[in-house]
Amino acid sequence: MSSSGWDKFRKQQATERQQLQRWVFGMHGLLVQCRTTAPTEIELSALAALLHSFYTGVENIFKRVTVELDGEPVRGDSWHRELLLRMKMPTPHRPALLSEELHDTLNEYLRFRHVFRNAYSFDLDWQKMSPLVLRLEETFKMLENALNDFLK
Repeated sequence: MSSSGWDKFRKQQATERQQLQRWVFGMHGLLVQCRTTAPTEIELSALAALLHSFYTGVENIFKRVTVELDGEPVRGDSWHRELLLRMKMPTPHRPALLSEELHDTLNEYLRFRHVFRNAYSFDLDWQKMSPLVLRLEETFKMLENALNDFLK
């Protein structure tokens, strides 16, 4: 892959990471509060939107990898799962981006994204969402470390 593809990807992922940082940092107070107190229905809706937006941002970075570095975007009915799967596999143009562990963790966020897009907010369940919410900041740090390693 040409250096211009990597340069373009570096800029694109930096912008996306800034957006993710802004969103996660903006919700930090609520994330901390949820460690000791179950969220209200309104807070639960906000947390669901956060989880959805978080994974959407992550996916945007992954789409840029396939377009700018692999030269072949993912298509088809199961493209979301395929995109995530491709990020743990190296190609002739790039190393793997995700470890098996981070892939599996992000797959849980992908599954939640599907639930969020197909459910009413009053159907949200804190017991099911809490593991994702409570480790969101840690997952984001793991992703940032993986991206830093990937960009070296």
